[in-house]
Amino acid sequence: MATVTFKDSSRTYPKTERKAVDRLNLEIGDGEFVVLVGPSGCGKTTSLRMLAGLEPVDEGEIYIGEKNVVGLPPRSRDIAMVFQNYALYPHMNVAENMGFALKMAKLDKSEITARVREAAKILDLENYLERKPGQLSGGQRQRVAMGRAIVRKPQVFLMDEPLSNLDAKLRVSTRSQIAELQSRLGVTTLYVTHDQVEAMTMGDRVAVIKDGVLQQVDVPRVLYDAPVNSFVAGFIGSPAMNLLNATILESGVQIGPTVVPLPRRYQQAVRKGPVTVGLRPEALELTSEGGGISAVVTLVEELGAEAYIYSRMADPSGETMTVTPEIVVRVAPTVVVKSGDRITLRVKDDAMLLFDAVSGVRITGQ
Repeated sequence: MATVTFKDSSRTYPKTERKAVDRLNLEIGDGEFVVLVGPSGCGKTTSLRMLAGLEPVDEGEIYIGEKNVVGLPPRSRDIAMVFQNYALYPHMNVAENMGFALKMAKLDKSEITARVREAAKILDLENYLERKPGQLSGGQRQRVAMGRAIVRKPQVFLMDEPLSNLDAKLRVSTRSQIAELQSRLGVTTLYVTHDQVEAMTMGDRVAVIKDGVLQQVDVPRVLYDAPVNSFVAGFIGSPAMNLLNATILESGVQIGPTVVPLPRRYQQAVRKGPVTVGLRPEALELTSEGGGISAVVTLVEELGAEAYIYSRMADPSGETMTVTPEIVVRVAPTVVVKSGDRITLRVKDDAMLLFDAVSGVRITGQ
C-alpha cells in the first residue's frame, strides 16, 4: 500500500483563465479512505484524474508513496479506477471483465482465475461469473467494476462517483458495502462525489473543494461542528445549515427584527457590526415564550422518526418577510404544526456559529 500526496498541484484547461484545480495540497495516509466532495464543476474529478494520469499536472507534484508520478502514464502508477458508468465490456462475462487487466498484464491463467474467484467471493458475485453485464442489475454491475479494481491489487483505489447511477435505496446499501470493503482490504482510497451525505457516511476524512480550491479537510464530525467558513457550513449537512444575515449589537445579535442573546464564548471575540449567523436545524426549537425569532411555517416534512419545519421570518405584525432566507428546524414527530402557522423559534444555548459577513471565515469564540 502507499500514501498519496498532492503538493501545490494545479490544472488549467486550455482557453480558460481560472484554474480548475488551484494549488491543491492534500495528504492521504496509507490505507485511508478520503472523500473529495464539492458542487458540480468545483475541480474534484479533475483532481482525481490528475492522480490517475488522465489529466496533466500544469504545476506542482503528486506522489504515490515516495514516487513523483507526474508525467508517468496511468499504467505505471499502480492505481485502479472505478468509473461512474462502470465501463464494463458488454461482450465479456463477469469473470472476463474482472480478469481483463490481468490478462493484458500476461499473468498466468491459474493466477487470474484465483484472483477473480477471490474477489467474486468478497463481493458475493460467485453465482454471476458467467453472466454478461446486460444480465445484471445496476448494483451488480457496480460490484463487478469494484471486482475489476480489486483483482489488480493496486496501491491506490480511485472512485469517481460510482454510486450516481443507482437508485436511492440501493445507493444507501452499496455505500456501506464499499466502506466496509475498503476497511477490510486496507487500500488507500480517494473517492469523489457531489453528495455530501455519501461523504459524511463513508470517509475517514472528508476534503471539501470549491472553485478548485481546497476549503477544509477533516473528520466528518469536525466539518459539521466546526466548519472553517460559511461555504463549508452550508454545504455539509442535510438539510443545510441556516445562514442568516445579522448584526452584533450591545444587547445581542439582531436577526431580522429580533434580538437574541449572544453566546458567552463570543462576547469578547466579536465586534459590533454585520455578521452571518449559522444555525443547524437542530440548533433551534419551538417555544411559547417571547423573545424568540418569529416565523411563519411554509412546509412541514414528516420523515417518521423526525420532522422538518420550513419557515420564513415574520415581522411584528405577522407578515412573512419573503426576502429573508428560509429557516429549517428539526423537531420531534409529535410536534403538530401546519403551513401558515406562526411559530416562535428559540436558539439553543451555545448552538450558534458566527461567520465574517465579508470573507465568510468562521469567527472562533473563546
